[in-house]
Amino acid sequence: MPPLTRWLIRTALIYLVLALIAGVLLAARLLWSLPLPTAGLDTVYLHLFMVGWVTQLIFGVAYWMFPTYSREAPRRNPLLGRIVYGLLNAGLVLRAIAELGRTAQGDVWSWLLVLSAVLLWFAAAGFVVNTWGRIRGR
Repeated sequence: MPPLTRWLIRTALIYLVLALIAGVLLAARLLWSLPLPTAGLDTVYLHLFMVGWVTQLIFGVAYWMFPTYSREAPRRNPLLGRIVYGLLNAGLVLRAIAELGRTAQGDVWSWLLVLSAVLLWFAAAGFVVNTWGRIRGR
């Protein structure tokens, strides 16, 4: 298993735990009317689960299991793979911070949301570029 795959899968597992904690906080808030600062937590929960857990797990397994690109570069471009990992996680963490801070006054939170979306878009585009050549017919 390539090191990048291990990073992606381990990070995905961490996001799964964080998403489940956010889900418990959301449920507890409804059940016990907890005075938690949970504005934006529903969106954070969704992103931690779908981007952090599901998407990152898919990226990791695809990076590992898809057919090799060539004998010289089996996973095409390992540097691009690491850049995708960094962009994906930076975008997701920035999204979580911006969503939780969105209740505060100021446009900075909106700009952080836009920046996080751009980072996530580049991560997805980088994954597609790095994986596209590995998908071919027999």
